[in-house]
Amino acid sequence: MKKIDMNSTSETNWDMIDSLTDETIDRTELPPLDDSFFAKAEWRMPEKEPVAVTIHIDPDLLAWFKAQGSEYERRMIAALRIYVQAHKDMNLSAKVV
Repeated sequence: MKKIDMNSTSETNWDMIDSLTDETIDRTELPPLDDSFFAKAEWRMPEKEPVAVTIHIDPDLLAWFKAQGSEYERRMIAALRIYVQAHKDMNLSAKVV
């Protein structure tokens, strides 16, 4: 097994990565997110009891979540958790459980 040198400098061209836009990213090898993809998708609902808070959100967002069914608040929590997990490396001072 090859030992990885964690102290070496990255050879990634971060300026090039930062300059990418949605239009310049090559997605030719990615499968389309069609109806069959979403038919297999499922929400992963939070298992913990949520903490009650008051937030202000756009009316169209609330309407969309409410249209998804009676557990719309739990779906909102699940959507927030997915977002946090995807961006957890951006803020190391916040603890994600």
